[in-house]
Amino acid sequence: MSTRDTGHGHWPEGYARVVLDSVDSTMAEAVRRAPLLERPTWIMARTQTAARGRRGRSWVTPQGNLNATLIFKPSATPAEAARRSFLAANALFAALAIYVPSEKLALKWPNDVLLAGGKVAGILLECSGQGPFVDYLSIGVGVNLTHTPQGVTDASFAPTSLRAAGGWDVTPLDFLATLADAYATQEDKLAHFGFQRIRQDWLGNAARLGEVITARTGREDVTGLFDTIDEDGNLVLITGTGPRAISAADVFF
Repeated sequence: MSTRDTGHGHWPEGYARVVLDSVDSTMAEAVRRAPLLERPTWIMARTQTAARGRRGRSWVTPQGNLNATLIFKPSATPAEAARRSFLAANALFAALAIYVPSEKLALKWPNDVLLAGGKVAGILLECSGQGPFVDYLSIGVGVNLTHTPQGVTDASFAPTSLRAAGGWDVTPLDFLATLADAYATQEDKLAHFGFQRIRQDWLGNAARLGEVITARTGREDVTGLFDTIDEDGNLVLITGTGPRAISAADVFF
């Protein structure tokens, strides 16, 4: 069963919203709906039965937390589409900062939001297309609003929730409206100012910028000073052998 809901918070113009009681995953539902898309669409599910995170990891989704995917057709190459993870991170930071003091929040490369040192939100991007431009892009977002997932053993940072960190209570529908509005603002910034503005905003809230961190790529561990992210969104570490640009890794502090 699904319903279209328009009564929760300010909803950005030009975006659709679909609310589902239950689904295997909002990412899978986004793929099923992609051929019929008429405009960017947020898909939210109150419960998911087969949610997943980056690299196929399981994502625990207790009812009361936000499980949502934005699917749309950007005029973008795969590399440009991948940089949307930074737009989503900036939007999540702005949305969460309404319900908890912003000084408790930080953005962890490549796609997590930390709250008081614990992981409160994660982002998953998937795109499809064989040509120079993607056919569609799905941005999956999971936010621990009221419940802290238990039994998570493969996380580099222990999970937390908005409620556990002393934030205001907010329903998933209300938070989705806040997030969707914040994301639309990020798209406007990208269109008017380019990725450089998105990058600057992200770096302004980055966790451990200027400190020594470790990036685990799957082939090696690279330890160095977190210097910046480059124009492609790569993590740049200053190591003993010089700067290293890393495109994909898990980061440890």
